[in-house]
Amino acid sequence: MGEVHAELFLLIVGVLLMGSLLMSRIGGRLGIPGLLLFLGVGMLAGSDGLGIQFHDYRLAQAIGTVALCFILFQGGLDTNWAHTRPVVRRGLSLATVGVLGTAGIMAAFVHYAFGFPWLTAWLLGAVVSSTDASAVFSVLKERQLGLKGDVAPLLEFESGGNDPMAVFLTVGLLELIANPGLGVLSIVPLFVKQMLLGAVFGVVLGRAALWVLNRLQLQFEGLYSVLSLALALTIFAGTAVAGGSGFLAIYIAGVILGNADFIHKRSLIGFHDGLSWLMQVAMFLTLGLLVNPRELLPTAGLAIACALVLVFLARPVSVYLALARAKMPLNEKSMVAWVGLRGAVPIVLATFPLLAGVPQAQTLFNIVFFIVLVSVLLQGTTLTLVARFLHVREALPVNAASPITYTPTGHDRNNMVEVEVAPGSAADGQRIVDLKLPPEALVILINRAGEYLIPRGATDLRGGDQVLVLAGPEELREVRRTLGRPGPA
Repeated sequence: MGEVHAELFLLIVGVLLMGSLLMSRIGGRLGIPGLLLFLGVGMLAGSDGLGIQFHDYRLAQAIGTVALCFILFQGGLDTNWAHTRPVVRRGLSLATVGVLGTAGIMAAFVHYAFGFPWLTAWLLGAVVSSTDASAVFSVLKERQLGLKGDVAPLLEFESGGNDPMAVFLTVGLLELIANPGLGVLSIVPLFVKQMLLGAVFGVVLGRAALWVLNRLQLQFEGLYSVLSLALALTIFAGTAVAGGSGFLAIYIAGVILGNADFIHKRSLIGFHDGLSWLMQVAMFLTLGLLVNPRELLPTAGLAIACALVLVFLARPVSVYLALARAKMPLNEKSMVAWVGLRGAVPIVLATFPLLAGVPQAQTLFNIVFFIVLVSVLLQGTTLTLVARFLHVREALPVNAASPITYTPTGHDRNNMVEVEVAPGSAADGQRIVDLKLPPEALVILINRAGEYLIPRGATDLRGGDQVLVLAGPEELREVRRTLGRPGPA
């Protein structure tokens, strides 16, 4: 009987996953975000639909936490630090001032409009205060939406960096509700500790993970995927056990790894990309199963009002406030304000009050679920339209896949890297032989506008060429300097 139940469970999981992917395919053609459809499939399969009974909030929270760990890790791996570095200050402002501003405006609205006690109002504001990394990453990928200026790297950095702030606010407010005698300032040391340890552990353990990946020689390539899983879980959970923010640590570690060279990098990034999508589908399906649509109806009016205030007031005001001193065009700030998608993170955080036994916790959970539905449906379906209206849309660069793959030895002796010839650089218009590149640097292939050229000493390089070079770290730095250095005036 146990085996039958296990097989039935696996059958249900497989059918739900297949159904979700099929629905996302159909939804993509209709312009509906896949995340919304994943939630919909879960709700249809739940107690008010096909009758699957699932009411385990603790398990849902655990699934959401693990899923967010890998989603943030993949987000870090995909972050181009060269593009992100200029927006770090603005991203941090959005992750702190922006999150606090959003929480405060929402708290004031539900307190004065609906009579929620202040701490409960702040709790609702904290739960919905952060944009969701899984929602932002997946919707931008689904839409194949290129954004001008600093909008895209700023959105990605903010969505990866503001979850720790929302988690801290939620946990801190739950502590104040459980212990009314505590003052607000009593949670400040907790915030400093979590953020500081999260940042330090992220940097230290991220560099340690890079060293392990390059030094630990495993017998089979597939084992490196297992190793990367183990490293990600260790970084996340180890930081959390030490009292730091595991979400911040795993994102920083992902950024460090994503911007370094390590063995089997291409295959591992592909593995984590697929894992991230699996985590998103599993998380949204689980959260959809958790909700009974009939229970949402009594709070529909209140929830829709909160969602509209969040989308049209709290998010824009907090973004303009956080970016008030940033030298950034108004249309780009407005696009950042609109891409404030809420996703699984608020729903996962809404399970915290339920498990803590907070009064009105079920009402808060239903409101948050409605807010997520409205956010993904309203903002997720209009991103392309709004980007076009604000004149911030641009075509995504086409990255041609190299016909040559290379697996580093793990000893940092040689790496194969694509280096772009900067227009107007010392190499633009020059023959390879005249550049006096290091003898140990081997130019293997040239990608010119999608056409691959076999290099010879007499081959002229042009601005925009992608040059595939095999060399050691020192030689690669010299090659990058030569190909990117401005030429004589």
